[in-house]
Amino acid sequence: MHILVTGAAGFIGFHVSRRLLEEGHEVTGLDNLNAYYDVQLKEDRLKQLTPFELFSFCRLDLGDRRGMEALFASHQFDRVIHLAAQAGVRYSLINPHEYIDSNVKGFLHILEGCRHTKVPHLVFASSSSVYGLNTKMPFSIHDNVDHPVSLYAATKKANELMAHTYSHLYGLPTTGLRFFTVYGPWGRPDMALFLFTNAILKEQPIQVFNHGKMERDFTYIDDIVEGVARVMDYLPQPNSMWSGKAPDPGSSPAPYRLYNIGNNKPVQLMDFIRTIEVALGKEARKEFMPMQPGDVPATYADVEDLTQDVGFKPYTPLSDGIGHFTAWYLDYYAQRH
Repeated sequence: MHILVTGAAGFIGFHVSRRLLEEGHEVTGLDNLNAYYDVQLKEDRLKQLTPFELFSFCRLDLGDRRGMEALFASHQFDRVIHLAAQAGVRYSLINPHEYIDSNVKGFLHILEGCRHTKVPHLVFASSSSVYGLNTKMPFSIHDNVDHPVSLYAATKKANELMAHTYSHLYGLPTTGLRFFTVYGPWGRPDMALFLFTNAILKEQPIQVFNHGKMERDFTYIDDIVEGVARVMDYLPQPNSMWSGKAPDPGSSPAPYRLYNIGNNKPVQLMDFIRTIEVALGKEARKEFMPMQPGDVPATYADVEDLTQDVGFKPYTPLSDGIGHFTAWYLDYYAQRH
């Protein structure tokens, strides 16, 4: 197939692109290579993809309406995997306009491109952050998610609503994937694992928010990629049992579905830090901090629908995943210096 992967220089987009190329698909990778974090890391990810003959790269901003129209007009994509977004909860508190430009306007351009060129399936990244103030655990796609606590989360919820509208109006098959705290080699420098590893190696203190009383459903990158690859070929079907009297948020009478992709084993933040300390053979200096605005105390994914529909459940143990990350980190930065 010919597949458009947006955010191809990003953490998840890079890994998904590599998997698809290894399977023999043609991949057009889109990214704007913005400076939200280390651009060299993004360029080094792309260098891993360029040797593949079936890979082509398009440097383009999602918010560029004319550029996006031209991209879709010049290709017939069999799948669109939309992973590009302005990421990060805390950054959304200080730079809200970026989130509307990339995550809302940019997503509209993706939807319009898919509609006009009749793309058979759009798979897009949502986020566990949409669960916001929900406290019923584990988080289920069948629960309402109407109380986000960051603008980032609100834009991801908006993406789900926009996708549903296009599925309803135009019959565009869309599937939203709520990712839960993704980590692994080539990860993002603004994420806890990267920040903690860097600080521990430099013998600098790490900031432990909510005094360590946090739980996260840490999900290894290979499990995310496997989930995306399986969902890509599972076209969402209208739910014939759906009723407007008791609307199910996770499905629809339109060809639209949502899935959680999480490890379904929440880990306490202090256990997470201990696992990193073991992998590095060094103890962290800890600075205990209050809860940050926009953060939630716990995440925990119910993945029953994913398992039922595509036969996959994330399974990588945290110690294995962190071991893979720290090995990559030490090797990558040794080569850069």
